[in-house]
Order: sequence, then C-alpha cells, then structure tokens
Amino acid sequence: MRALHRMTVVLCLSGWVAGAVHAEDWQVAKEAEGIKVSLSEVPGSKYKAYRGVTVINASVAKLRALQEDVTGACAWVHECKMQKLLKHEGNQTWTYSQFNTPWPVTPRDSVLHITTVEGADGSLTRELEGAPQYIPEEKGFVRVAEVKGFWKMVPKGKDQTEVIYQVHTEPGGSVPSWLANKFVVDAPFNTLKALKERAAQ
Repeated sequence: MRALHRMTVVLCLSGWVAGAVHAEDWQVAKEAEGIKVSLSEVPGSKYKAYRGVTVINASVAKLRALQEDVTGACAWVHECKMQKLLKHEGNQTWTYSQFNTPWPVTPRDSVLHITTVEGADGSLTRELEGAPQYIPEEKGFVRVAEVKGFWKMVPKGKDQTEVIYQVHTEPGGSVPSWLANKFVVDAPFNTLKALKERAAQ
C-alpha cells in the first residue's frame, strides 16, 4: 500500500508539473536562421523568461563536449567576457562567468550550479541554477541575483540534435527596460547561432 501511495503522489506531482508548464504563455519574439525565440511573463518579475529552440547538425555527445569546455564555451555564449570552472563533482558543476554590458550599465557576473541528467532516450538535460553566494562578489561587477533554466538536447536522427535553451534571470541592480527587452531575445538567439557555427567546425 505504501508503494501504491508513493506512486499516486508521484503521478499527481507529475500532472501538476505538466500543468504548470502548459500554463506558461510563450509568445514567439523572433524566428530566423532555423532558430525560434519565445518569451514568457514570469509572475512577480519584471524580466521575461526566454526560450530558444533549434536543430543543430551535431551529436548530443559533441554538443555536451562543447558545453563542458567551460572556458572555451565563452566564445559562443552571448556577451560572455570570461568563464571558468569552479568545481566539478559527479554530475554537478559550478561555473563563474563575466558578461559585457553597454555603458552606463555595470557589467554583470554570475555563478551557476549545473546539474547534468542523462535521459534513457539519449537526451541530455543540464539544469541551471544561480548560486550567487558561492564565491565572494568581484569588484566592478554586479552579481546576477537569480538564474533558473536549462539546456535540453534531444537526438533527432543521425548526428542531429534538437536544442532547447530556456532561462529566466534576475540581473540584479538597475537595468534599463530597453536593454532587458533586447537581452531576452539576443541572448538565446545569438548563443544558439554561435553554438551552431562552433558545432559545424
């Protein structure tokens, strides 16, 4: 009976999560070069969540290797100035990144806790969560207050992978609305475009 009760709870939770996902109101903001960017309002936040979706001509394994090269990945992450690995333990990784911002906005930095989960279907999910207190703040940067999102890579035939990149960020400090609105479109689009180009090399 206990096992049955546990299964019932899991099924109820699964249904709740699915319902929550479907309740999100995603609006397409840009569609070009095989990349679709959608935005969604987030309750209690003035910053929108973004989702970028594309298909890349590369295997999940190759894309994973590009992502796990933390320093090298800065070359294809939107407005990344530098990036380094802080710690790696099992399927858990902590990274530190610095980002360029236009004047007069103070540059941002971010600490991410990344959890990698392998699916039975060959897919790979990398869950992203901000860890702003993990290391002391750097002078001259505003620490990104909150990050929540994921990368999901799903194999689609021979050496093709559907890539979903979804994030909501609370950037900390003061950010003009024009910059915030531009960032939520540019970040997923430019990141996925550059990842495509890097994967083709």
